[in-house]
Amino acid sequence: MEIKRFSKNDEGFTCAHCGREIPPLGYTSRDHCPYCLWSLHVDVNPGDRASDCGGELEPVSVLPDPKKEFIIVYRCKKCGAARRCKAALRGDAPDDRRLLIKLTAFGGEG
Repeated sequence: MEIKRFSKNDEGFTCAHCGREIPPLGYTSRDHCPYCLWSLHVDVNPGDRASDCGGELEPVSVLPDPKKEFIIVYRCKKCGAARRCKAALRGDAPDDRRLLIKLTAFGGEG
């Protein structure tokens, strides 16, 4: 049986960290807040919502990606797990580029 590594799950939500209403991204799964970049530890594989943890994922650094994108590095405040996620640079409510650039100063984690 093949295990899916990605499930599209593009729903809006309320950010557990800053409380803002987040619209769907429109082209792929939205899994973090575009305003504060925090997320929740709800996935085992992107979009599957299969994790039992549910802890807040703190953005600890951002790594530049060779494809002119950014990779956000997270640390779960509850279980300590490290996660990575591609930044959302287009669509409805794209990620705050100033915050992404600020977090690149902490790069190298993850």
